[in-house]
Amino acid sequence: MGGSRFQIGGPTGAFIVIVYGIVQKYGLDGLMISTILAGLMLIGFGILRLGAVIKYIPHPLVVGFTSGIALIIFSSQVKDAFGLQIDLMPAEFTGKWIAYFSKFCKINYYALIITLVTIVFAVYGGKIIKKIPGSFFAIVLVTLIVTLLKLPVPTIQTVFGDIPNTLSFQIPHLEWGALRDYIQPAFTIAIVGAIESLLSAVVADGMSSGNHRSNTELVAQGIANIVTPFFGGIPATGSIARTAINIKNGAKTPVAGIIHALIIFLIMLVFSKLATLIPMSCLSGILIVVAYNMSEWRSFMAIIRGSRYDVLVLLTAFFLTVFVDLTIAIEVGMVFSAMLFMQRMSKLSNIESVDIDNDILENYSSLPKGVDVFEITGPFFFGAAQAYKETLKGIAGDSKVLILRMRYVPFIDSTGIQNFQEVIRDFRIRKVTIVISGVRPEVRKTLTDCGLADIIGSNLICDNFGEAVKKATEELEKKKLFRFK
Repeated sequence: MGGSRFQIGGPTGAFIVIVYGIVQKYGLDGLMISTILAGLMLIGFGILRLGAVIKYIPHPLVVGFTSGIALIIFSSQVKDAFGLQIDLMPAEFTGKWIAYFSKFCKINYYALIITLVTIVFAVYGGKIIKKIPGSFFAIVLVTLIVTLLKLPVPTIQTVFGDIPNTLSFQIPHLEWGALRDYIQPAFTIAIVGAIESLLSAVVADGMSSGNHRSNTELVAQGIANIVTPFFGGIPATGSIARTAINIKNGAKTPVAGIIHALIIFLIMLVFSKLATLIPMSCLSGILIVVAYNMSEWRSFMAIIRGSRYDVLVLLTAFFLTVFVDLTIAIEVGMVFSAMLFMQRMSKLSNIESVDIDNDILENYSSLPKGVDVFEITGPFFFGAAQAYKETLKGIAGDSKVLILRMRYVPFIDSTGIQNFQEVIRDFRIRKVTIVISGVRPEVRKTLTDCGLADIIGSNLICDNFGEAVKKATEELEKKKLFRFK
């Protein structure tokens, strides 16, 4: 159903923090409901064709919350990596590290050595046997060593018990009055899932010279997240790491993804007993490598050295993710990015007097006295509309006719229209005629639809400067004739 031929879907590292937080607050039923709602949202994103829009989420925002997730994942693995005995682990970031420092005097050195060995095998194992991922190589080898030598370290079985090896269908208990409580976590799952799926699809395109369909991919991921919770599944998305491995190992069609799913299913049914023997410190080593790969520290440092606007977005997303909540980080980060973008766009918007002697139109090296020319540059939107209004109202002198050149105005929004109307009323009181020059078709349509073209006078909205000068001269002559009479 997906929009990418090579995408491999499933749980990813980014969801560790989200799932943990939702289960802590709402329980397993809450996770199921949030995942199903997120699936519906993803389908909605695809139907509304928001796939292209999601790809325009600022890179500093993505790096910020991805790096924050990486730091949280690393922090969550310190306990098992060092074999620390902590009965009640605090949920918040600072609480975890306070607990760690209070227990570092009782390190289990077997666990620490296993963690370090796992990291080495996970990083370099894939280079020795190229067809087998390093993390898989590390899990098999380390688990075998720990089992044979009976090393005193916690395993999945000693901590969690047996892993179920049968399918079960479960319907979550839902109180309709509490449905709104799940909207925020569902939105987080949907946004992170959409971003990661589309990023993974873009990576796949780059590696395979393909071209994915964003909206189709979102709908497919939505369907997956609606169905899987009923069978015990957690939120899933496109996995960049597994998708890259899929392509590197010669995948040609979506059948590779189906085979991937069947093998995972087979492992659950047949080898779940063996999986319980995996040491917790081995899993910690794998997740530390995952956290490092997620951290994007090179991109992080590159953004830090760049624009201060990007640095603000990056650090806001990063610190909110680590110290507050991933949902808040995404919401605030997106709003903050939009506000900074609008501020930067408003600075690009400008209005200034034009020296006609230096203008590109040689046929009009001079204008009649009483005709002045001003040029508006940039979008006439709410971020710049007030500044335009104040500047236009402050225009002084003996102008009788004012030519406003708008060839570099790509669009005008409702706030710009409202402020423009106030400016026109002000000029009418001052008996100054407005002539508009070089209006783009989309801007002209907006002026017509809102009725502003009728207020200005459709004949005074000109396609080019030459026509505008001609109209301005005619209007000036009318004013002189009227005064003479």
